[in-house]
Amino acid sequence: MKARARLAPFGACFAAAFSAYGAGTVTWEMSGYQEFLKGRFQGVSLKDGRLLLAPKLETVFSSDQPMVWSLAQGPGGVVYAGTGHQGRVIRVDSTGKSDLLWTSAQPEVFAVAVDAKGIVYAATSPDGAVYRIANGKAEEYFAPHSKYIWSLAFAADGALFVGTGEQGKIFRVTAQGKGEVYYETGQAHITSLALDPRGGLLAGSEPNGILYRVTAKDKAFVLYDATLPEIRAIAPMPDGTIYAAALGGSLARRGAAAAAGAGAGAGAPVVTAPTISVTVTAEGAQAGGEIKPPADPSKPQSAPPPASTPSPGAPPTAPPPVVEYAGVEKSALYRINPDNTVDTLWTSKEENVYDLLPRDGQLFFATDSGGRVYRLSPDRKLTLIAQTNEGEAIRLLPAPAGGILAATGDMGRIYKLAATSGPDGIYESPVHDAGTVARWGRVSWRADLPSGSRLLLHTRSGNSLRPDPTWSDWSGALSDASGSAIPSPNARYIQWKAEFAGAGKTPELDTVTVAYLPQNSPPVVMSITVTPQWVAPPAGKPAPPAAAANAISMTVTDAPDASVTQTSAGSPTQPLARAANQVLNITWHAEDAEGDRLVYALHFRGDGERDWKLLKSGMRETTYQLDGDALADGRYLFRVTASDREVNPPASAREGELIGAAVLIDNTPPVIAAVAPKRTGSGVDLEFEASDASSPLRRSEYSLDAGPWIPVEAADGVIDSHREKFVLRLPDVPPGEHILVLRAVDSGNNAGLKKLLIR
Repeated sequence: MKARARLAPFGACFAAAFSAYGAGTVTWEMSGYQEFLKGRFQGVSLKDGRLLLAPKLETVFSSDQPMVWSLAQGPGGVVYAGTGHQGRVIRVDSTGKSDLLWTSAQPEVFAVAVDAKGIVYAATSPDGAVYRIANGKAEEYFAPHSKYIWSLAFAADGALFVGTGEQGKIFRVTAQGKGEVYYETGQAHITSLALDPRGGLLAGSEPNGILYRVTAKDKAFVLYDATLPEIRAIAPMPDGTIYAAALGGSLARRGAAAAAGAGAGAGAPVVTAPTISVTVTAEGAQAGGEIKPPADPSKPQSAPPPASTPSPGAPPTAPPPVVEYAGVEKSALYRINPDNTVDTLWTSKEENVYDLLPRDGQLFFATDSGGRVYRLSPDRKLTLIAQTNEGEAIRLLPAPAGGILAATGDMGRIYKLAATSGPDGIYESPVHDAGTVARWGRVSWRADLPSGSRLLLHTRSGNSLRPDPTWSDWSGALSDASGSAIPSPNARYIQWKAEFAGAGKTPELDTVTVAYLPQNSPPVVMSITVTPQWVAPPAGKPAPPAAAANAISMTVTDAPDASVTQTSAGSPTQPLARAANQVLNITWHAEDAEGDRLVYALHFRGDGERDWKLLKSGMRETTYQLDGDALADGRYLFRVTASDREVNPPASAREGELIGAAVLIDNTPPVIAAVAPKRTGSGVDLEFEASDASSPLRRSEYSLDAGPWIPVEAADGVIDSHREKFVLRLPDVPPGEHILVLRAVDSGNNAGLKKLLIR
């Protein structure tokens, strides 16, 4: 889906009023194969990137079971279906009339086959056998003593080949109860069997995705080792070409899980197969849900790790895990040429291919995406023939009077695709997200309309991701292809559908374009950060004077009548300026749903103040530097306002703002008050008090004679308040004059000093 303008991401808030819309109109255009493939098809095909009427699709048979696992064709146009999870074999004649032929004691019938005499054989799982059904009676024909029986195939000489799991053996059965291991692959499952024109047996395996040609007992040749775990279907051609379908998410393991669950019995816990997700990064892998063009077989491809094979002793109710591979193809179609070279015809990351059917020079195949049936032409052009809208299309057979039969799962049905197109059909587009509530404009489309055909469009809208009863009803028919006003109510999501009708001729829809005006969402200020920083004063500009430290001189002597003598030097005193100034860096982060360019305004307000004061407006940058001395001590709030007014008309421009956490500004150092020191033997005891008006104290220390700073403990043990008392004991003070400096530091990292002169 092509967006001709910027689309807002998921998460933009809704608004009750629709007055604030952005300046730019957005168009959502759908055209081409990959985009139309995302919609829902009902009686509509997709060919060469255009929508048109599909072959007529009718239900031939509908069972009361979730799966039709297998199909086999008998004489006279009769079809036999094996089902799950009640293990039934059903006979469906050419008119669609169905009869229950047999019900197995096992829950799954994964394979059915018909011999040259028209007798039906059915393979049951788990722990089942092959049964011969004749004259309304079923008798055991061969028991391979294997967990699963996945495939059956009759050879020209009447021998029946049986593909089994969990030990990957192929049996050759020549008569009732008479069978032997024909070839043991070493794989876990033999998922498909077929006979080539030369009488060779073709076998597909899992979990290494190997295609074998078995030419005699215990003798085989590997035709292809796929990068996907399971060879699901094989179709040999008269000229020696072989088509094969490979799966990434093993259907064999899914079937094993179903069989184990169905066989658990009433009241017994059902053990489902765990899913192991394996993320594989493949060089050159394409992103998104798409069907890739054929891969270059000359380039080596790394195979994903094989699915783990359970031990034969595993309990029957614990099926092996289903391994899904992320980032690589889920399925592929291969052509093995008569000279054993291999061409990759089709791959998909989104769909599993379950069966294939060569017919009339075309290759038809069935997938699990809505139960679709595709056609691949010799020039590798892909056509979505029909969508059954079931969970998956599992098996394909040629219909007796032309067309194709498709067996489905989730609801066990058999559909017939006729050779001619149906009279009508409907295509529903995927839901489009406008990102926010939008005002819809016009919908236009390009199509070819042969005489006698008709194409009508409808729209609906809503504010939930998936259409539900809260959505609007489908609009009336819109017939002006050059541009019809969309009558659906303003909302965030929209969908269109096209109705096709034609008698022998079909409309062909090429492109649909929806124009709309998204609501302009306000910017969102995500965060505000205030950090202090020390910077050198500008050259030539005098630095502010350093905070003066209160200093007193006290004399302590042995003689009680000692006096203090002070003299002054005649030379001038050189003041030392502060080496750096403190600034506050105020930074913020804002986002706009439409990606509009934003302009900012910064305000501040102190504690107890009523009005916001502007620091600066019209800023495009997201940082502002404030002189740390410009604000007096106290708590302050900073507010950032973001506006998209520069790219939107005044009536639709929006603003967003954020008030940051309170910031404490403290530029004033603590004050230290000390009492006269007391001489105690050879030491000195001193009591002093430190206080700060703006922030709590954090530490205190002293230095004797410009020595190292030594911490001083508060009298109460913890320095954590605005006022603290300290007791300092200097045990050994040598005789003579000494300078003692006391220092207290507050939460703003301001230091207050007191100098004491001790004699």
